[in-house]
Amino acid sequence: MEKLEKLYEGKAKQLYATDDPEILWVEYKNTATAGDGEKKEDFTGKGRLNNLITTIIFDLLKARGIDSHLVKRVNDTAQLVRKMDMFPLEIVLRNTAAGHFCSRLGVEEGLPLKEPVLEYFLKNDDLHDPFVNDDDLVALGVCTREDLAEIAPLARRINEALIDIFAKIDVKLVDFKIEMGRASDGTLLLADEITPDSCRLWDQRDHSGKVEHLDKDLFRRGLGSIIPAYEEIEGRLAELAKSEGIEVA
Repeated sequence: MEKLEKLYEGKAKQLYATDDPEILWVEYKNTATAGDGEKKEDFTGKGRLNNLITTIIFDLLKARGIDSHLVKRVNDTAQLVRKMDMFPLEIVLRNTAAGHFCSRLGVEEGLPLKEPVLEYFLKNDDLHDPFVNDDDLVALGVCTREDLAEIAPLARRINEALIDIFAKIDVKLVDFKIEMGRASDGTLLLADEITPDSCRLWDQRDHSGKVEHLDKDLFRRGLGSIIPAYEEIEGRLAELAKSEGIEVA
């Protein structure tokens, strides 16, 4: 598969056309950003780790009956994905109170939620990705009621599967954001990435109850380098995948 012209560059990835009009080439960058890009730094090896982590997680989800746009990983920092008609949405699932949820609602970080909270945020950097509800999305033409009737249950299935996956490697899945789109045949699929950039992951291995971040909050909050944490997540996930018979390159 040949990589052709660049189609798009975001904060963490670059998207290229290929010689197959239905397949795109995604290149992961070493850049970490926070605060709508106001804080920015490059970390050697971050792109490689996020490419590996996303590939492993998508393979683990596929083994649990949840498909994504992933075709295959092609090298250390790149993967091939199906071309998608993406919804301009960040779909957020929260299992424990943290981050923006706490500041918005005045609750203490770490509060267990009585049930998972599903939220939508409109992807718009100029507006700082505003929170929106179902009515907003339908009124603005972002998606239909029928779309939402597929998106919401799929998001909750992904949450349940990810909780199980991370529990198996002694990590609490606090919250995460994902994106979805439709393939050319209309199928709704998980897309983009699932990495410590897009999840809050708290280490539970020592059973102390103390919060040990294994995610981008290390960078957001100036708590230290993200690379050892990302390496830890990748290593544990790779061991889990191998134990489930999934090939990890």
